[in-house]
Amino acid sequence: MTPTLVQRHHPDSALVHPRSDPRPVLPSAPRPDPAGPRSRARAVDWAEIQERMLVPLYEAVYARLDVGAGTRLLGLGCGSGLALLMAAARGAEVYGTEADPQRLALARERLARAGGTASGTYGSRAHGDGARAASVRLLPGGPGRFAEHGPAAPPFTLVTAFDLAVTAGCGADGGRTGDAPGAAGGAVEATTSMLREAAGLTERGSAIVLAGWGPPERCATASVFRVAARLAYRPLLGSPGGTGGAGARAGGRLSMGVPPVPEGLWGRDDLELIARRAGLRPDGSGRVTCPFGYADVGSAVRGLLSTGVFDTAERATDGTQVRKEITEALHPYRRPDGTVWMPNVFRYVIART
Repeated sequence: MTPTLVQRHHPDSALVHPRSDPRPVLPSAPRPDPAGPRSRARAVDWAEIQERMLVPLYEAVYARLDVGAGTRLLGLGCGSGLALLMAAARGAEVYGTEADPQRLALARERLARAGGTASGTYGSRAHGDGARAASVRLLPGGPGRFAEHGPAAPPFTLVTAFDLAVTAGCGADGGRTGDAPGAAGGAVEATTSMLREAAGLTERGSAIVLAGWGPPERCATASVFRVAARLAYRPLLGSPGGTGGAGARAGGRLSMGVPPVPEGLWGRDDLELIARRAGLRPDGSGRVTCPFGYADVGSAVRGLLSTGVFDTAERATDGTQVRKEITEALHPYRRPDGTVWMPNVFRYVIART
């Protein structure tokens, strides 16, 4: 399925009641309140603009693994729930974890409207308006939360980690890691630990799917994300002797999520290496074309900001400057009608427990 070009969205979306503060968050300022209007607006932009760009990836994986009735799926870093919703529509029993409280709230709203329950007991079933039975359980943090809550339930038959850079930030306390210079190694460790934890909740031989960006030369968005690295590490790169600092090395390449991101996530075999490090057995892989299409530059900027890639850059520099440089980086991808189109390739690996 080719993603639909995202239509224009009014800044005052019906889901965002208070207007977000347009002033930049400077490095010395406290981080935005995770329950505040700015974070809520970013989560809504992710749900309304950006998340659907990954629909071809979700569809390819679900089709390959024949997801349907009898599948008990755990989505790690499930965002605002679109991938879970698609699996539930195929008949799967879906669960999810998400560190961002605003995205988690949106996922619960979405799945509740679709006829599931976002607050029932782990393993319970619910019906909505005569719809097909669906069991939905969404928790903050990592997969270990399912071992802590509720009675024993049948093991999962499929685990998805569609966005390693986001799921790597799901700590046991529900917070995020890896958004400071030099934290790339910690993100890999967090990912490995999370996958081990999830594997312990599955049937033996179940599939765990890891996904990430394809080669940067085949991902137009890579050139835009490099703006985040350059701005985030400008203080390091601009200081005497700073060009060889840890931050510069960590920010050389980026993936969707919280920067800095490990250099290896772009490599051909790096998803397999992470799987093996978590004690999993790689059992196949694939590539999927996921172009990012936007109705205009404004929608593109909002969608890209909602990924979290630019959060560190906004804290390190100036929010207005970040938006300006993203707009400039998007120039090669603007079409004569004002739309923005960036071809990308994503890669996934199927590993077995």
